[in-house]
Order: sequence, then structure tokens, then C-alpha cells
Amino acid sequence: MARITLDKLRHSYMDNPVDDADWALKQVDITWDDGGAYALLGPSGCGKTTLLNIISGLLRPSQGRVLFDDNDVTALAPDQRHIAQVFQFPVVYDTMTVYENLAFPLRNRGVDKAVTDERVREIADFIDMTHRLNERAKGLTADGKQKISLGRGLVRTDVNVIMFDEPLTVIDPHLKWELRSKLKELHQRVGLTMIYVTHDQTEALTFADKVVVMNEGEVVQVGTPVDLFERPQHTFVGHFIGSPGMNVLPCTLDSGKVYLGGNAVSVANDTSGAAGGALEIGVRPEFITFTDKGLPATVVKVSDAGRHKIVETRCADRTVRLLVGEGVEIPADGVQLAFDPGNTRLYADGWLAGEATAAGDAR
Repeated sequence: MARITLDKLRHSYMDNPVDDADWALKQVDITWDDGGAYALLGPSGCGKTTLLNIISGLLRPSQGRVLFDDNDVTALAPDQRHIAQVFQFPVVYDTMTVYENLAFPLRNRGVDKAVTDERVREIADFIDMTHRLNERAKGLTADGKQKISLGRGLVRTDVNVIMFDEPLTVIDPHLKWELRSKLKELHQRVGLTMIYVTHDQTEALTFADKVVVMNEGEVVQVGTPVDLFERPQHTFVGHFIGSPGMNVLPCTLDSGKVYLGGNAVSVANDTSGAAGGALEIGVRPEFITFTDKGLPATVVKVSDAGRHKIVETRCADRTVRLLVGEGVEIPADGVQLAFDPGNTRLYADGWLAGEATAAGDAR
């Protein structure tokens, strides 16, 4: 196991990058503690896999260093970093049995036969493949092959870190929850450092102790699932996390007071440093309620989401969504909305006003 430090890391696939847009990975300065469970979360093309491949040694960064504990491993090959990596699509040896696939990483390192057998059977039980140990991998479904790939990543005990790159993409939906839960259980049991790359917020938030949210090659926030939901440092985080995501509404600032469509709105953060730039209010649907005296709005659409309804309204000529619990009456005509002042925040140029940017905090 190892503490992983990314020191002034940047990467471009161009020979001579000039502008910000030339960098696939903008400067990253992060330290992941030994034994933690982390996730890299963001949309396709945001730099998650680039960062993962730099950590694993499959890619040499254009600038900066990768340290395992205090050892600079930037120039080391993957096999010298003692890592295990599970890729998005299963990598298995079709001519081998399930048992032989799982045993391969241990046999390749000369691990004792009895120890190998014990470890293989333990992991096979974990991924629910004990009954198929003697079958050739060629005949398995994509689900089964990815289970083998997961198992091969987990079978070694001498690794610094286990990295998962979208590992559940080809897994049948009803098995995803089970495997996520098992990975979390395994982490709690063995305490290995694990990094999980995904574009799926549910996977990231249920697996990780801390999540690194990325967008356009930049780290926009590092925090616990609660941090990301309750205190997004950037409007992208608020919009990307949550279903539906945070309402982001253009506003104005006058004498320290925030106005939405001419109506004053109370916010939780300091507004004194927000002069200039594009100003927006961010408030999650969970923190908006109907009221007798508030912001005037019109109900546009109501969607039933099971235990609650998603109500879409028009307020200050913008779409505002709120969640309404079972049994709450939804007015048919004009309504008024109340934003919870403790969970309504002002953003300037996308960043939470009055604080350092999330990228700076991560460094």
C-alpha cells in the first residue's frame, strides 16, 4: 500500500502546448492517503483515464511527478510500481480456465502453490465464480469475463494501489449494485488504496470516501460525497451531481444583496468578493419548497419519481426544479418558492464566491 502524491502534474498529447486548451490534463496537485478509497468522477473526455494511466505508468506526464509514499516513480514502468489495474473492457486469457486466469498473477510472481490456491478460492468466492473455476474463460459472457478481470486485480496482496477504470461498464445492471457493495466491503476488510474511475455519480458516491470531480482536464473539487452534494465549490459539480442537479440561475448583486428577477434572495456564503464576472445562484431541488410568500413562479410540469415528485417551474424566466414529497399538494396555478438560505449560494464565474477555488484547495 502507498500514499500517492501528484505533484504539479500536467499532460498534453501535443508536442508544444501553448494555450490552456492544449492540455488534456491541467495542473493537478493531490495527495491520496494510504489505504483510502477514492473515485475520479467526470464526463467522458475530462481527463480521468489520462490521470489514471499516468499513475499506473502507462503514460509519462508532460510535467510534474508521481510519488508513492516519498519515492518518485514518474519514470518507472508499470511492473515496477506494484499496481493492479482493472480496465473498462475485460482482459482475460480465453484458453485458460477461470482458476488459471485468477492464479496467473500469483504464479507469475512465484507465489507458493498452496498460498495461490487459497487466495484464488477466496477471490472466486468473492466474485461468485467458485462454481465455474474449471470452465474455460472463452465460454463466459461479458459479465463473467469482467468478473475474472476484477478478480485478477484483487488477487494480489503485494500491491501499492488497485485502480479500476470504468470496471462495471459491461456488467449487467442488476449485478452492478452487488459488485459495488462487494468492492466497498473488500476495501474495508483489507485497507488497500483503491482508485475508481467512472462517469457514473452513483458508482463514485457509493464506493469512495473521497471523490475527485474533473471537468475539461481540471480538478474542480475534491471532497466527501456529502461535501459535493451539500457544498459544491463549482456550478459544474452542483449540476453534475444530483438527480436532478442543482438549479443554477443568473442573478445580480447590489450593495452586498443578491437579487433574482428583482427579488432579494438570501445566500449562505460571503458576497463581498463577488464583484464583476458572471454571477449565479446555486440551489438544489431538495432545498426549495412551496410557500405563501416567496419568489413567484408557474408550474410547468410534474414528474412522478416514486417517493417524490419532480416539479418543474418557471421563475424569473428560468427553469427551477424542486422535489416534493408524497402527499404534498401541488398548486395548479401560480406558486411561490422559498429557497433555503443555508443551502443557497452565490457563484462568480462558476466558482463559489468568497472562497478559494476547489482546484486550489485540492493542491
